[in-house]
Amino acid sequence: MPRLKAAISAPPARNDTTLRLGFIALNDVAPLAVAQELGFFKKYGLRVELRRELGWATIRDKIAFGEIEAAHAISSLLISSRLGLDTAPADFLTACVLSTGGNAITLSERLWTAGVRDATTLAQEIINTRHDHQLVLGVAAAHSNHYLHLCEWLKTGGINPHRDVRIVVVPPPQVYRNLNAGTIDGYCVGEPWNSLAIQNDIGWCVATSDQLQPDHAEKVLMVRTEFARTRHEEHMLLVAALVEASRKCDEPDFRSDMVKLLTRREYLNQPAKIVGAGLKGPFKLGHGRTVDATDFVRFGRDDLNNPKVERADWLVEGFRSNRLLPASSPQTRNLAREVFRPDIFAQALSRHGLSET
Repeated sequence: MPRLKAAISAPPARNDTTLRLGFIALNDVAPLAVAQELGFFKKYGLRVELRRELGWATIRDKIAFGEIEAAHAISSLLISSRLGLDTAPADFLTACVLSTGGNAITLSERLWTAGVRDATTLAQEIINTRHDHQLVLGVAAAHSNHYLHLCEWLKTGGINPHRDVRIVVVPPPQVYRNLNAGTIDGYCVGEPWNSLAIQNDIGWCVATSDQLQPDHAEKVLMVRTEFARTRHEEHMLLVAALVEASRKCDEPDFRSDMVKLLTRREYLNQPAKIVGAGLKGPFKLGHGRTVDATDFVRFGRDDLNNPKVERADWLVEGFRSNRLLPASSPQTRNLAREVFRPDIFAQALSRHGLSET
């Protein structure tokens, strides 16, 4: 008999006015950092405490159990949590997309030396070393955007991600040390953790997320459905503040100041040359190759903050193609409508006099 997972009960409401927001040390935490440091939260009468966490499972569990009210989170966490993949089911939603893009796949220098340049040559290396070594690749979470990116890229070379390689979970801030130690052969993660390896000659970039899935909804403001219902006004204020901050993050003249802000100890604690590669560019791929970083990650342009239901399509299709959802699941369209809430987004903008971009 299959084991049933109990749904997580709603946490008790907070009695004070401080909103606790979780984040992971990544470049795309910028809207939260900017909202805090430039006073956008204060403008909307919000008192916010930012809490840096280690990994996405921690973010998920702390929201679920009421230890934090909201978080900067990967969009796939909305789907996997609702479905109860590797966790008790929990009802989350988003009324604001915080960023698009910003991820990359980094491989070890050993693989470059072996002649790997793309997924096709990686497939040949897997064949050549199949009796000696199974390729181990890291992702930020088991059912993450990064997992979907990595699986789709591997498939372009004829590699079966469920059979030919071993994919393991490594929290974003720990991927560099694991690659350096040789415990993994590569990883898919957000910045600045690709640039840290590349600029220290530990790894090289084989693909970026804008090549794999352009303009995908990467990070979102994630809250419990119960929070959005019972603390509706606070939620809308939070959305409005983060929309303004996201738009500030996309001002070209602000990027240098934003990089300086993110280098601080409480955020990324990395030097400007590492943080700035994916925000200002040029984004170094390794071995003398670079790409323009203008659209590597975006925060507030072109109505990207609007969590349109269609933005969940690539997630649902990715979950299906990688065996995380049945091919003909009747719940998936309703699921997307439940977790991506453009109606709350529109209400927040209208209530607080913000225009759509």
